[in-house]
Amino acid sequence: MPAPHDSTPSSQPAGSACGHAHHTPGQTDGHSHADTCTAGHDHAADAHAHTHACGTEKHDHHHDAHDDHTGHDHAAGGSCGHSHGFGHAHVHTPASFGKAFAIGIAANSLYLVAEALWGFFSHSLALLADAGHNLSDVLALAAAWMAQHLSQRSPSLRFTYGLRRSSILAALANALVLMLVTGGVAWEAITRLFDPAPVAGKTMMVVAALGIVVNGATALLFASGQKGDLNIRAAFMHLMADAVTSLAVVIAGGLVLLTGLNWIDPAISLAISVVVVASTWSLLRDSLDMALDAVPRTVDAGAVEGFLRTLPGVADLHDLHIWPISTTETALTVHLVRTSAPATDNDTALLEKAAAALRERFGIVHPTLQIEAADYAPSCALTDPHTV
Repeated sequence: MPAPHDSTPSSQPAGSACGHAHHTPGQTDGHSHADTCTAGHDHAADAHAHTHACGTEKHDHHHDAHDDHTGHDHAAGGSCGHSHGFGHAHVHTPASFGKAFAIGIAANSLYLVAEALWGFFSHSLALLADAGHNLSDVLALAAAWMAQHLSQRSPSLRFTYGLRRSSILAALANALVLMLVTGGVAWEAITRLFDPAPVAGKTMMVVAALGIVVNGATALLFASGQKGDLNIRAAFMHLMADAVTSLAVVIAGGLVLLTGLNWIDPAISLAISVVVVASTWSLLRDSLDMALDAVPRTVDAGAVEGFLRTLPGVADLHDLHIWPISTTETALTVHLVRTSAPATDNDTALLEKAAAALRERFGIVHPTLQIEAADYAPSCALTDPHTV
């Protein structure tokens, strides 16, 4: 994991990448700054590449306090001279869904109150279950909106990655809440199966039909962002789950009117719960993986390692880590061992090629590469694969 980035004020044009090569012991001394800058930022402290993709996405780059800082002292067994030279604070601004969140919260709040009242007076567990899901929707949308706002804050001396991880925590919390609410509804449905209560079929159908419109239309506001952002996906899943629930309630109301069998209401509620749990499982799994710094499912770690080993002049590598810093951004750190003591211009070319490929082929926008000479690598404390 990279250390906090504290460095002196530095100003660089947005969308540029400047390679800085700082050599580890055993390498030719020198500090090379590439004259030509490409997309992103490439820095090397002990050959440290710090790169950010700028492409076609909107990125707000805030260069806050930057102070050169010394390397990290590692445990006995050697030091890697692992120092991050010019830290840069960047905010990668995802697509804004502020208006969608505001509309979704307002619409679902109004519908939630109306549905809860109708469900209570009509003795419909299906309507009350749907109202419970809508309550979780309102809370989920509020949490996701807050997380999206927090994730855009600039890094600070204490939170060196900003608050990007809040989007991961919000997605995880939303998945857990949805599971808990669904479990409660399922338990009540099982109880009602043994003691069915009379329900008003027409009321159920009218209110639930309105819910299909409210939840379905609100879900569509997040459809464009749910594939690339787990936080937005969590909000989308909540809304779609309620739209499906409302559809099932309409069906339940119609069957109750046709047959007079009141147990149909809790039976369909139980079936809805099973469907919601099944559809939410992947959200819970992915958000928990991200919270535990697992390699994102969109990144093939083996392919990344294979690519890095094929870079010209790279003899070996160790201490490779890939993890999400938000629901939309992936970071990487690795130590690359050179075949010989290279010239600084070769370091710059290596950094530029690696950073561009990691960004374009693997979607890794925050790579940190440390370059080590072949005669120095054995003394690095992080060569042990069990050391992080």
